[in-house]
Formats: sequence, structure tokens, C-alpha cells
Amino acid sequence: MNKGRRERLKEQLRLLEEMREELEAIRDEEQEAYDNLPEPLQESERGERLEENIGMLDNILENIEPIAEELDELVEA
Repeated sequence: MNKGRRERLKEQLRLLEEMREELEAIRDEEQEAYDNLPEPLQESERGERLEENIGMLDNILENIEPIAEELDELVEA
């Protein structure tokens, strides 16, 4: 791979890492919002929606990690 394409990949990896960090922050905020709900509200529609959001964000984050690892390997090759 030539230097120009490698640099473009490095930039994409950097952007992916920034996105991962922002998604983690959002997930943490959703978790905090859920944790701060009184227990009866945690079982309400709002609480269930927060739990679903947290689960979806966790799933997205789990899927980003292998992509980031493969990009890193490609950049270092």
C-alpha cells in the first residue's frame, strides 16, 4: 500500500476511534439516566426504552471494535 492510501486509512481509523468514544459517552449517559430513574419508572415504557437504547449502543460498540482492529492491522502492514 502506498503512503497516501495508508495516511487516508490512518485518518479513517482516527475518525472511527472518535466515533467509538462519542458512542461510549452517549451510552454512559443513557445508563446514568436509567440508573437515576426511581425503580418503578425503570420498569415503565421510558425505562424499557432506555434499556433498549443501551443494548443497541453496546451492540454497535462491540461491532466497531473488530473493524478498528482490522484497520489498525492494515495500516501497520
